[in-house]
Amino acid sequence: MHLLENIKEAFRSINSNLLRTILTALIVSIGIMSLVGILTAIDAIKASLNTTFASLGANSFEIKAKGYNNRSRRGGVQQKTYPAITYLQARQYKSQIGEEAKVGISAFIAGAVEVKANGKKTNPNMQVVAGDENYLMIQNYNLKGGRMFSPAELGSGANVAIVGGEIKDKLYPSQSLLGEYVYLLGRRFLVVGELEKSGSTMGGGGADRLVLIPLETGNQLPRQRGLTFDIKTATLDANYLNYLTGEASGIMRAVRHDALGQPDSFELERSDSLAGKLDSLSGNLRMGGFLVGFITLLGASIALMNIMMVSVTERTREIGIRKALGATALQIRQQFLIEAIVICVMGGTLGILLGVGMGNGVSLLVGSGGFIVPWLWMIVGLVICVTVGLASGYYPASKAAALDPIESLRFE
Repeated sequence: MHLLENIKEAFRSINSNLLRTILTALIVSIGIMSLVGILTAIDAIKASLNTTFASLGANSFEIKAKGYNNRSRRGGVQQKTYPAITYLQARQYKSQIGEEAKVGISAFIAGAVEVKANGKKTNPNMQVVAGDENYLMIQNYNLKGGRMFSPAELGSGANVAIVGGEIKDKLYPSQSLLGEYVYLLGRRFLVVGELEKSGSTMGGGGADRLVLIPLETGNQLPRQRGLTFDIKTATLDANYLNYLTGEASGIMRAVRHDALGQPDSFELERSDSLAGKLDSLSGNLRMGGFLVGFITLLGASIALMNIMMVSVTERTREIGIRKALGATALQIRQQFLIEAIVICVMGGTLGILLGVGMGNGVSLLVGSGGFIVPWLWMIVGLVICVTVGLASGYYPASKAAALDPIESLRFE
């Protein structure tokens, strides 16, 4: 029997035991689906996060109080915390930074707000943020209509707002919201701008569920505790970023009155460092996903080996006839190996298709990334299928090749 005839015989054997073949292929497909699905989901989520980081500005950094949002214990020792950055300190920093940089100051006001207008109301999951004139530019949010806050509105703390697309669709689905009043946080705000839709980001609403008010207005709102101000600095020149971070550190030390020789009471976090942390995290997730997929495939390979052993036992007489007609041990071994590989490739192909769909489906639940086709993981999945087929089929194939033809012909 030549190799081509062995392949044909493998398909004939598969066709004669179709139900068993389908069940075996499904076992393999589940293993491949878990492997490809997990790895695809990780890549899709990473692509979504990379898009989000890009929207934050590649040449930018944030300044926040050191330890203010991270009061964890390490080694049983309470980490030292520093006071939050105040409104005055943020304004002083903005006024002293160079003209090559754009500084955006913002404060998170509330994250579970219900907006009312036109006799309707939104879901209580809208976010209210107070920002300055640079907030939209640095966050890479675009206006669909209307305008940004005027200098007079920013300086006086006027009750004006810029709203996201989801809010507009809920309150005024068939007309523009510009020039209308909305009610939130116990106040009435005049809508002067509408944001372009951005889609959700990691389960949040992005710009779609955002209500932006002037920074001074947010600072004047009644509250139970002080606001935490976020400072983000961006530059168009990537080569200027290292110099800018050094200059920003010096200005903030002076603004925060950090004593000479004492550590900084704040920390700078660059957007490229976030991307590096993301790469490290996604690498660890890939290792974990590969381990889970490997364990699943190990169970599938054991099941396949068991089924191939049963197939050898059932076809003992057939093997004896083939050997009596001149088939060599190598040809018998090839026949069963090819049969195992074909079953694995059939199951693996289905598993790859299901895994790609499952991975992209998971990414859509947690982010807004587009559909990706993981060619690398698809190729890896096919290679693994062939490897599993060889590993699971080798012992049964060797056992079949070692059968004595006389004893095989007597087998009932």
